[in-house]
Amino acid sequence: MASKRQKQVAELVKRNFGTILQQEGAYIYGSEPFVTVTNVLLSPDQGIAKIYLSIYNTENKDAVIQAMEDQYYRLKQSLAHRLSRHVRRIPEMQFYIDEMLDEMERVDALFKKLEADKQMGEKNND
Repeated sequence: MASKRQKQVAELVKRNFGTILQQEGAYIYGSEPFVTVTNVLLSPDQGIAKIYLSIYNTENKDAVIQAMEDQYYRLKQSLAHRLSRHVRRIPEMQFYIDEMLDEMERVDALFKKLEADKQMGEKNND
């Protein structure tokens, strides 16, 4: 269970890192991919921030993560500049691909296919 302070710092990281990606993302991974921060989980000691990213408009999502890891110190410096007034220690960042929205789209497409093939059964319109 995350403490109140962990949640606060995680939200700060999420908001500020999202802004950094808007401003500097095109220089890091190009203008094609669309990357958003979906969640940030902070370790209990607030030393590690697991940043979950949703990546669209590209087939090679791992290349985007790799480009961000290659520019890690630039991203951390930008985050430190934004968070320095709020936290004593800037957490180390770990990047993860958030597959939740992709999975939701796959399930939705499967339901639509089943409905089109009339395999969903009768609709009950009460």
